[in-house]
Amino acid sequence: MLGLWGQRLPAAWVLLLLPFLPLLLLAVPAPHRASYKPVIVVHGLFDSSYSFRHLLEYINETHPGTVVTVLDLFDGRESLRPLWEQVQGFREAVVPIMAKAPQGVHLICYSQGGLVCRALLSVMDDHNVDSFISLSSPQMGQYGDTDYLKWLFPTSMRSNLYRICYSPWGQEFSICNYWHDPHHDDLYLNASSFLALINGERDHPNATVWRKNFLRVGHLVLIGGPDDGVITPWQSSFFGFYDANETVLEMEEQLPARPTHQSELLLLRLVCLKPPRRKEKPACRVQRQRESWGPGLSCGLS
Repeated sequence: MLGLWGQRLPAAWVLLLLPFLPLLLLAVPAPHRASYKPVIVVHGLFDSSYSFRHLLEYINETHPGTVVTVLDLFDGRESLRPLWEQVQGFREAVVPIMAKAPQGVHLICYSQGGLVCRALLSVMDDHNVDSFISLSSPQMGQYGDTDYLKWLFPTSMRSNLYRICYSPWGQEFSICNYWHDPHHDDLYLNASSFLALINGERDHPNATVWRKNFLRVGHLVLIGGPDDGVITPWQSSFFGFYDANETVLEMEEQLPARPTHQSELLLLRLVCLKPPRRKEKPACRVQRQRESWGPGLSCGLS
């Protein structure tokens, strides 16, 4: 079963990160130029730390001395555990790494791991994440028939999977925590114990604190593309998603659609405009890149 999802991480996906590594692995000012910020990597569904061995090797070769930790938690079928349970486990793992890095750390989070990391950024009021790379992650949810869904729920299709995922039993599976059926929006908002909360689509007592915590991040990089093959729609990697007619609304179109909610589009804009951990005046840059591998978006402070 590991191959159904693990095959999504060919060497090509690792190569997509290379243009961003100079940004993430900048040396601190002299005389400490040889010191690089630690890198923390979080894997995706059905993956393990072994999937990122090539990325680890590349960073070690090009930036010797960089401390890279590929977290070896919730591997394989354990990655189906509820996402809040995983968030707690990964939180316990990253706290000591952050404590040893007063200059900050970088997060590289793949697929489902991108949702785990975004939740971490929300619930940790003392995180020091300088850069967060979300690599092919279903940030606005998943709505598509894929091999792993057919394996887990062989009698269900995307049109009726909501009957399982929007039940208390279904929410015990990680993939149901971000299953987003655009035809049953009310059920999604009421039943989603994870995605609707971190997206700010449903009010909850921690919303203001989570928003403040998320804004501590310095740089945000989103990577995805039409050749993804699993994330559906692939624009979910950029906070785009289907409307009720299954027309994809890009990230920029999400805010007017939900005027009463703290949308991720607004959060992204605030990351650019309000750097809580930096004293210098921010200079926001938002760019879309369309190469042969698909688009990318980076939003950062410089």
